Amino acid sequence: MSEVQAQGLEALASLSSNPENAPVERVQQLDKYGRAYATGKRKNAVARVWIKPGSGKWIINDRAQEVYFARPVLRMMIAQPLNLTDRASQFDVIVSVHGSGLSGQAGAIRHGLSKALTYYEPALRPALKAAGFLTRDSRVVERKKYGRAKARRSFQFSKR
Repeated sequence: MSEVQAQGLEALASLSSNPENAPVERVQQLDKYGRAYATGKRKNAVARVWIKPGSGKWIINDRAQEVYFARPVLRMMIAQPLNLTDRASQFDVIVSVHGSGLSGQAGAIRHGLSKALTYYEPALRPALKAAGFLTRDSRVVERKKYGRAKARRSFQFSKR
């Protein structure tokens, strides 16, 4: 074996044992009040979510969860990350959300809550990632183009 090949093999060996390439160990991220904070987004909705240990109480824009989200489907949607990780009655959730409609706001809250759970308890990240709760849904409404009735719809055609 030549000297150049030997140096190449040594360089490869040193790369594999290099701790800088090791996977990042995630640590708990809490504020001075012991809460985890995250921002979730969906369509044009932005949700700021704080979680702290508690009895499972929800406050959304200074209102109860049942008052803000009257539809049971939306309440079920925002609770999915807690139900998936069996933490439904262990955390109090405080949310400030604005923009878009109720469905977009529910998606933003779910995204923010999932991120906040991973900041509070990093071991939950694989389960939430596999369920797709940590991925921001990037679909937004397409803009209207000039010469069109809507984004893609044309005006009605008339021969005369």
